[in-house]
Amino acid sequence: MIKQETIGKILDAARIEEVVGDFVDLKKRGTSLIGVCPFHNEKTPSFHVSVSKGIYKCFGCGAGGDSVRFVMELEKYSYPEALRYLAQKYNIEVEEVELSPEQAAASDKRESLLIITNWAAKFFRESLWDTEDGQAIGLSYFRERGYRDDIIKKFELGYSPEAWAALYEEAVKGGFSEEFLDETGLIIRRDDGKRYDRFRGRVMFPIHNLTGRVLGFGGRTLKTDKKTPKYVNSPESLIYHKSDVLYGLYFAKKAITDQDNCFLVEGYADVISMHQAGVENVVASSGTSLTTGQIRLISRFTRNVTILYDGDAAGIKASLRGMDMLLEEGMNVKVLLFPDGDDPDSFAMKHGAMQFKQYIAENSKDFIFYKTDILLKDAGNDPVKRAGVIHDVVDSIALIPDDIKASVFIRECSRLLDIEERLLIAELNKQKLQAIKKNQKSSDSSAAANAPFGGDEPPPDLFMDPRDMAETRSQEELQPALSQSIALQEREIIRLLINYGQIPAKWEQDYPIAFVLFAGLQDIEFADPLCQKIITIYLEFIEREELPDERYFISHADREIADLAISLLSSPYSLSPNWNDEKRKIYVSQETDNLKNAVLGALYRIKKRKVEQNMQEVREALKIEHNEANLEILIDKYQKLKMMEKELTGYLGTVIVK
Repeated sequence: MIKQETIGKILDAARIEEVVGDFVDLKKRGTSLIGVCPFHNEKTPSFHVSVSKGIYKCFGCGAGGDSVRFVMELEKYSYPEALRYLAQKYNIEVEEVELSPEQAAASDKRESLLIITNWAAKFFRESLWDTEDGQAIGLSYFRERGYRDDIIKKFELGYSPEAWAALYEEAVKGGFSEEFLDETGLIIRRDDGKRYDRFRGRVMFPIHNLTGRVLGFGGRTLKTDKKTPKYVNSPESLIYHKSDVLYGLYFAKKAITDQDNCFLVEGYADVISMHQAGVENVVASSGTSLTTGQIRLISRFTRNVTILYDGDAAGIKASLRGMDMLLEEGMNVKVLLFPDGDDPDSFAMKHGAMQFKQYIAENSKDFIFYKTDILLKDAGNDPVKRAGVIHDVVDSIALIPDDIKASVFIRECSRLLDIEERLLIAELNKQKLQAIKKNQKSSDSSAAANAPFGGDEPPPDLFMDPRDMAETRSQEELQPALSQSIALQEREIIRLLINYGQIPAKWEQDYPIAFVLFAGLQDIEFADPLCQKIITIYLEFIEREELPDERYFISHADREIADLAISLLSSPYSLSPNWNDEKRKIYVSQETDNLKNAVLGALYRIKKRKVEQNMQEVREALKIEHNEANLEILIDKYQKLKMMEKELTGYLGTVIVK
């Protein structure tokens, strides 16, 4: 267990923009940073990071939290795992009892699998560098490929001994669970129950996640036997999903962000050779077809992708669908074809970094134009095939979400295809219309089923005064709307408490604003259980003569409390730095400039809503009461409430509708 003192140091050191920035390309907007949300699929950024508050919030999917929560959600870490990751990032020593391999393997299953794969990576590295076979076979192979020792160490390359069960025996000796060894795919169980190493006699390529932990492996055979598969990969497991992993992304993410471009290649060797040549913004799909999950990984860091291929035209045609998927996800796609006989690996080795970069810059071509060229060459002069090319090309352009970009491609393709632009536009509109109809059909039934108010009736305006709404609604409809309005007022009180509770109230002899709020809330009972929880927490702190800060609620162990605090502290809008400009004499007042109005206004509004709720209850009671004495009591109560309402309305500067 990590000491609370150490947790405090980690939370103090972890800067939200740095932690999130390791995984998401953030751009400055006003006083916030924004980017594409890593938790759901989106093309328009709705993911906001508040540096001042130390939180993130996505206004698309609702995800939010602090640095620890971000790492937990993104990497599926437990709370202690996320703390250890941040401690390592900021070089903070974590004081805790060290677990034995047996204890570690018996802990959380996912963490156990990660412990085993990372232990295996260490085993393969030591086999490469510290054993005779490893040096003679594995290290010799890597050096023959031209890899420098620093590159071999950087990518943590290794060697799996030829022996049938070298890793298995070492793992069992270390106390690791056979069940977890099976699940990671490091060993294979035979029908007779005996186990052997999956990767025996192969050079090893560890596959890292975004934080640098090893999820799985690719193993290359050094044998020439055609019956032996050239590459063997880790199977799918709880921690390794091939469709959501890109080889080399851990080493490339900073370069991708810095250069705002990602080179996409096919294999491990291509990535390693390009790094050695000084080109680091490169990842590989590891021989699999490109997936939506992999594209979304890239989109966290850049919207620009350049696909690097060797001269195999058949392979390129087969991969066109993957490029269409990139377009569909809003990526800008270029293609680079290497000369016959070369791939990124061999070209980088032959020509070095300078020529390699120059070749990429001079020969990259937009995918749409490249696809047009390659399909036209294949169609020749056959009119039917050329018509098919036109449909194929327009199909790809129709996937581009940006209309301006699509129109540019239409104009250029009109020239390349030797066809009138208006015909291409007509075909494009036809494709988009079909897509819209298809999406509408799939969403109409679910939208109708989930409509909160039913039918085509618009949702009620929850901010409208309930007495105004009574003119068009029945009393049965009025009460829920009033209750909703009260709930909003309660959350406004909580927002002020979390934001400003510790700040002195200048108009009340510098008492903390929390004291002013609680003094005004003595006759108010909160209906929202979650708001009441926060009120209770605050009162417990006050009893100890302390006040909680906003970070206490943001990092609260109760997920509901933390989520509410983050929602109340977040806003999708931020003030542009061009405002409050001394030169232009432009000034915009902030809430902090007049906290008295904000605090007293919130108190008067919630009191007014509570009075209105009581008035509504009295009106309902008057309908069913027949006893004259009781009627007089109810009327007297109603008149007093009416007076209170009028007084509160006067404070708020609003007008009562008679």
